Amino acid sequence: MLGTIAKGAATAAVAASAGFGWGLVEANLFTVRRLEAPLLPPGGQPLKVLHVSDVHLMADQEAKLSFVSSLAELGPDLVINTGDNISEARSVEVLADAWSDLLRVPGAFVFGSNDYYSPIMRNPLSYLVHGKSTGGGKREPDLPWRELRDRFSEHGWVDLTHRRETLNVNGYRIALRGTDDAHLGRDRYEDVAGPADDAADLNVGVTHAPYLRLLDAMTSDGMDLIFAGHTHGGQVCVPGYGALITNCDLDTRRVKGLSTHTVGSHTAHLHVSAGVGTSPAAPYRFACRPEVTLLTLVPSS
Repeated sequence: MLGTIAKGAATAAVAASAGFGWGLVEANLFTVRRLEAPLLPPGGQPLKVLHVSDVHLMADQEAKLSFVSSLAELGPDLVINTGDNISEARSVEVLADAWSDLLRVPGAFVFGSNDYYSPIMRNPLSYLVHGKSTGGGKREPDLPWRELRDRFSEHGWVDLTHRRETLNVNGYRIALRGTDDAHLGRDRYEDVAGPADDAADLNVGVTHAPYLRLLDAMTSDGMDLIFAGHTHGGQVCVPGYGALITNCDLDTRRVKGLSTHTVGSHTAHLHVSAGVGTSPAAPYRFACRPEVTLLTLVPSS
């Protein structure tokens, strides 16, 4: 009996070790997800939107840097960045250099917790048990988020942190609004709330963490499309089942990819990015490859 138990324990340990090892490998199997949504006025040309999120860059991550440097080759018309770009201060310049070509494309951004706070090493099992991470309880941000903001803005990307802006891209008028990170409780949607712009071809909401309070508010105001990140697609998923947690109050069915959100008579398309990276404290993925999304918007029929 004891021999059987010992053999079972050994088998489980080997399987766990193999799974962890694969998770370290999968964290560098970067992918471009390609999707299409009929959200533009009839008769127009397609619009390619590159959604990037949760890069969590460490300056010495060469494989990740190679991938993010290549994103301009996708030829996007618009870039939406939903935050958590860096994991250490020296990554700001490295990321800006890697995106030198991409920053020439019209873009808009908001920040997430790891643009403000450096990651803290914790037991990764606590994340699975509690279902969400925390901001670390720090009183003041310790990452150079203002420098990061300025590097994006000086190239023309629009800061949507509690702001409404309008971009003209390839002949389309796109009305955007965004918030700071709801996971940290920094969101103030009331600063940008109000009816959608009837003169716009597309109304877009942008936020880091897809908490229901924001999805409900943006949808009720008539957003056609909402972008968010933060979830890492669950990061550690069960093959054939999917994500176990979302790190917010969004259901696991919509943890990544394109879905919809309905409030009363209003329905918005929702795209949640599974993200490019992971926290250095948990540098693995399982059944959930790191990704960006090239979302091609096409005219509705």
